[in-house]
Amino acid sequence: MGRHWGFLIGLLGAAWLLRSGHGEQQPPETAVQRCFCQVSGYLDDCTCDVETIDRFNNYRLFPRLQKLLESDYFRYYKVNLKRPCPFWSDINQCGRRDCAVKPCQFRYTGYKGPDAWKIWNVIYEENCFKPQTIKRPLNPLASSQENTFYSWLEGLCVEKRAFYRLISGLHASINVHLSARYLLQDTWLEKKWGHNITEFQQRFDGILTKGEGPRRLKNLYFLYLIELRALSKVVPFFERPDFQLFTGNKVQDAENKMLLLEILHEIKSFPLHFDENSFFAGDKNEANKLKEEFRLHFRNISRIMDCVGCFKCRLWGKLQTQGLGTALKILFSEKLIANMPESGPSYEFHLTRQEIVSLFNAFGRISTSVKELQNFRNLLQNIH
Repeated sequence: MGRHWGFLIGLLGAAWLLRSGHGEQQPPETAVQRCFCQVSGYLDDCTCDVETIDRFNNYRLFPRLQKLLESDYFRYYKVNLKRPCPFWSDINQCGRRDCAVKPCQFRYTGYKGPDAWKIWNVIYEENCFKPQTIKRPLNPLASSQENTFYSWLEGLCVEKRAFYRLISGLHASINVHLSARYLLQDTWLEKKWGHNITEFQQRFDGILTKGEGPRRLKNLYFLYLIELRALSKVVPFFERPDFQLFTGNKVQDAENKMLLLEILHEIKSFPLHFDENSFFAGDKNEANKLKEEFRLHFRNISRIMDCVGCFKCRLWGKLQTQGLGTALKILFSEKLIANMPESGPSYEFHLTRQEIVSLFNAFGRISTSVKELQNFRNLLQNIH
């Protein structure tokens, strides 16, 4: 009898060990978990969490911002698309109709592959303060055993680390858009655009991207916070009675300015703004030198956009680069903004129409990306 009880207790013990995880395999991660495993909770270098951003953007800000961007003032952006590429001559021009520039939303154009990779590779390799000896993850030139990139990144000063994260966030935002407005069907009768879940997974799934996809999505939220903070800081410039969103229609212009100010005051009320005081807080000469490096890097990235073979992609690339550069200009000009006269010309701080249009359209793209992430979460719920 004792032997039987001992045998039974042994079986029960073995079963308990299996259930406690010592022998039983854990259920595999779902598609949602693989893409969004790092996209929750607090962001690095910030006191804000992803969930607060989602609620604020998707329900309070996004609808009004889209209405503003539909107005004529924000629908026109002047850019020279015929500038030659200053870095290489072998540009493969995109011949697809969807690569042509016309008034429409930014969506998938079919421009991808080696040419698109070459553009982003030059941006990362030559403009993100990275030595040639450090290889980015997923770079085909990097060794499979090489794992030094993120330890190098964490060793940078906060400003240089932020610069990389901003570019990575911009890259992620563009990829979210391409996945959300993908050409699903192209027949002589109609074109059907929509969410391409497979494309999204290829770009952001943690397993397919070896952990890079979720990091990039997290950087998208960091970019959102930086541009949101800039908009909260520049409110006094737009509140001045001399500022107008001039299109020639006085009634519409006045209504659009009211909507613009409503949006800016909503942004100002955001409870967990990014604290930019840690930027350029050291030696004044070193800080000014680093600011100039930032400016030159953004200028160089804009020149790299002249090498994009898709005109629509080139247009949006230049607009979003200038928009981000304008956001940083605002963050670096807090004292100048505070000292602006209430009326009359502002000589110390000024934004051109181009800068204003790029600033709000660039943030509109980021805001849309955050909104689309919620759509992709829902679409991935039942996929394993």
